Amino acid sequence: MGIGDMLLGKIRSLVLPVPVRARHCEYSVICSADDALYPPTGRLLDIALESARQARGIDFPEVSSRMRTPPRYPEVWPGEHYKLLAGLVTVLRPACAVEVGTSTGLSALALKKFLPARARLATFDVLEWRRFGDTCLREEDFADGRLVQYVSDLSDAAEAERHAQLLASADLLFIDGPKDGNMERKLLKNFGKVGLKEGAVLVFDDIRLWNMLAIWRELPLPKLDLTSFGHWSGTGLAEWRK
Repeated sequence: MGIGDMLLGKIRSLVLPVPVRARHCEYSVICSADDALYPPTGRLLDIALESARQARGIDFPEVSSRMRTPPRYPEVWPGEHYKLLAGLVTVLRPACAVEVGTSTGLSALALKKFLPARARLATFDVLEWRRFGDTCLREEDFADGRLVQYVSDLSDAAEAERHAQLLASADLLFIDGPKDGNMERKLLKNFGKVGLKEGAVLVFDDIRLWNMLAIWRELPLPKLDLTSFGHWSGTGLAEWRK
């Protein structure tokens, strides 16, 4: 979080005090649904319902145990998105999945665990995974070739073009970038240029954070807010259409 974000948060807290107590609070906005321009398709609803049902029975202590300190987020559901991501993989059975934003690797581990045997997961970040001091990834996670990391900024048009073939083959894409209100717009523009697979499912993290509100509301794709079964800060599903 930059100085500007901290200052803005301080101003908001003075103008509009937070009326509840929680470990972590963020400002957001609730919006009417009757005037939403891009409702979900029947397929998207079916995927969401079945993925939530699958998530209910998923447990992966071997993932959460890699965290050095609590709270152990992969064990939290609803409220965190890790079990829902695993549920989506179980339902969609993607041959190729893409993650934008490796960070500590928890999402990558949750996605990989339920991938079909010959499927692969490509995770992207501007930093190599070893550079995160609290990383949960290990060398052996990459040994079988089903998980690979690319140090690349897909919001850069040239980088997106360089990975165009990979992106176009993805059945499932998890978008967990910086949520700065800028990177995600560039990323979506680049997706349009390289051309994603028709019907590919996109999962957006943190859609209820302030900087993501307009991006999610304006996203011109069939979509569904699945926050109650995903991340407390917002989880959105969208279906790619050319």
